[in-house]
Amino acid sequence: MYETLLYSVDNGIATITLNRPDVYNALNSQLKRELLDALDDASNDSAVRTVILTGKGKAFSSGQDLKEALELSKNAKIDFRGMIQQGYNPIIRAMRSLPKPIVVGINGVAAGAGLSLALAADIRIMSTDARLVEGFTGIALVPDSGGTYFFSRLMNYAQAFEFAALNEPMDAQTALERGLVNRVISASEFESAVYAFAERLASAPTKTLGLVKMMLQKAAVMTLDDVLDMEAEMQEIAGNSEDCAIGLAAFVAKQAPKFIGR
Repeated sequence: MYETLLYSVDNGIATITLNRPDVYNALNSQLKRELLDALDDASNDSAVRTVILTGKGKAFSSGQDLKEALELSKNAKIDFRGMIQQGYNPIIRAMRSLPKPIVVGINGVAAGAGLSLALAADIRIMSTDARLVEGFTGIALVPDSGGTYFFSRLMNYAQAFEFAALNEPMDAQTALERGLVNRVISASEFESAVYAFAERLASAPTKTLGLVKMMLQKAAVMTLDDVLDMEAEMQEIAGNSEDCAIGLAAFVAKQAPKFIGR
């Protein structure tokens, strides 16, 4: 089905692997289209309860395939606005609106728009061998694909500006300390750790997690009164789910719940 990525579903987990290792999983037009389609497949598949996004080879993603962008321009000015609005923004929106958790496994360097993809996930697990690189200012461009949105929310202003302005690679420990990633795992244990974490999310109440994901994003820009109203409304939806009934019954029986994702 896909040529530039690998897609599989197993045990409630959809694994999407960027598969252009020879160019460090640089994002060309085809990969962007296929990634958007894969996210849509995972969203609509009731068997999928969690998504893993990672890269094949030494990199997660080196960002935009600049060679392709220059070739497509044919000596004319590169259409940066169109490339972002038509290529990247739909992917970032799809990731943030996907009603299921997305775990990104940062197996190697994540740079430029590739870093933005990683930051758009709900959980980020980073290999000790990986590095984060802002990338854009190194070629006199500004962060895009949600970069400034995520930088400014995950780091304080001084940290975000330094990271963007100096374009220095950030190691895994610094990324953890600054809140850019959730966990740092040794390279030898990385793949199994990412999958184990995804398994935990896949066994959780999927609909509830989707509501939490949406609520946290909205709450960041809402007043307290509006958040209180939203919480009451969403609790009514969650409380009428099949998983809530399962959870309550298990609580009364003093047993571990076995959620079904509905």
